[in-house]
Amino acid sequence: QVQLVESGGGLVQAGGSLRLSCAASGSTFGINARAWYRQAPGKQRELVAGISRDGSTNYVDSVKGRFTISRDNAKNTVYLQMNSLKPEDTAVYYCKVVRFNNDYWGQGTQVTVSS
Repeated sequence: QVQLVESGGGLVQAGGSLRLSCAASGSTFGINARAWYRQAPGKQRELVAGISRDGSTNYVDSVKGRFTISRDNAKNTVYLQMNSLKPEDTAVYYCKVVRFNNDYWGQGTQVTVSS
């Protein structure tokens, strides 16, 4: 089992920045992909950014150039640096890791961007 603890969410004005963190613990050997998702009220959960085992990254078009996903393998932590935040970025953000074809999710952290 993998346990994930997210932090870094909060309330920020449009144009501001936040950095989300997701620390993994437990059986972390074999994690081969990490990602951030978000879910806004009344909308489906969507993939925001992902980072694979080889370090390659991908982003949803709406955050390209503003968000950056990164990881610290020594700390078993994945980050999401969010700059130039917009009100439409308001959502609950979840991290997910994939280990031996099993998905593990964090509890979510609220990000609210005021206009």
